[in-house]
Amino acid sequence: MLIKKNAQLFLLLCVLCVNGIPDLYGEEAFLVGFAQDTLANDWRLAQVMEVKREFERHPNIKFIYTDGKGDTALQVLHIEELVSRGVDLLMVSPREKSALTDIITKVYSKNIPVVLLDRGIDGDGFTTFIHPDNRRIARAAAEYLLKVLNNRGHILMLVGVPGATPTIHRSDSFTEIMAQHPAITITPIVGNYLRADTMLALEQLLEKGLSFDAIYAQSDSMAAGARMVLRKHGIEPSSIPIIGIDYIREAQQAIRDGDQSISFTYPTGGKEGAYIANQILSGKEVPKEIILESIKVTRENADMVPPIF
Repeated sequence: MLIKKNAQLFLLLCVLCVNGIPDLYGEEAFLVGFAQDTLANDWRLAQVMEVKREFERHPNIKFIYTDGKGDTALQVLHIEELVSRGVDLLMVSPREKSALTDIITKVYSKNIPVVLLDRGIDGDGFTTFIHPDNRRIARAAAEYLLKVLNNRGHILMLVGVPGATPTIHRSDSFTEIMAQHPAITITPIVGNYLRADTMLALEQLLEKGLSFDAIYAQSDSMAAGARMVLRKHGIEPSSIPIIGIDYIREAQQAIRDGDQSISFTYPTGGKEGAYIANQILSGKEVPKEIILESIKVTRENADMVPPIF
């Protein structure tokens, strides 16, 4: 009889664990899934790890994440798989705005809260969108280069993932300002926010004899890749203005050394995303949009501003 009762108790505990019923400490258990674009990018990996660290403070929240490997279709598949696993909240940084809008809106319409980190979608089919102001950053980058170039010159623009909202805003706002200055020309090349892709694309351009007066890199990882190629071709990075975004340790050191002019801090939003997710799961009201602060970093304040990671 005792064996039978123990077996029944074991079966009950299994059911409770599977269905996410309140745990033994009286807290309701939740499953949060993060469909990340790619973990090959240092910044995106840091974003996921920041969320993970924050959730480790909440034992009633189980956190799982996926690696879309830079493939939009795979990221869509991962979102579908996370929903099928019964996530109570979905976090996602959409690789491409237009391609991910439908699936994310569909998830949201099923009353599953959706927290967007860094990248947005069309429409309002999400719970909260957390991001820095990319338009403001791009305008500040343009104004800086206009000043140091005296309103004339050829700028190489290292473009992130086409179709991602930060890329769109960092490109459009920058070119809108530069279009007012006819002596400025811009050559864009796609680096997908990755060192390797940037190095390959820039190598091909330099082999064709392209010259330029400044580099506007939409991420510090791409700026780092560009510096490697420049040195290979006998060009000192310190000889031209180079702008980056993110402000990782590599950028901090490059600014200290004079090999990069400025960067803009670009918080991952992981900490804020985990906090908002916890608020949502607790039944609290949250803002539709949260804009994170970005700081312009120069050689003068590089030692005072901590890098993002």
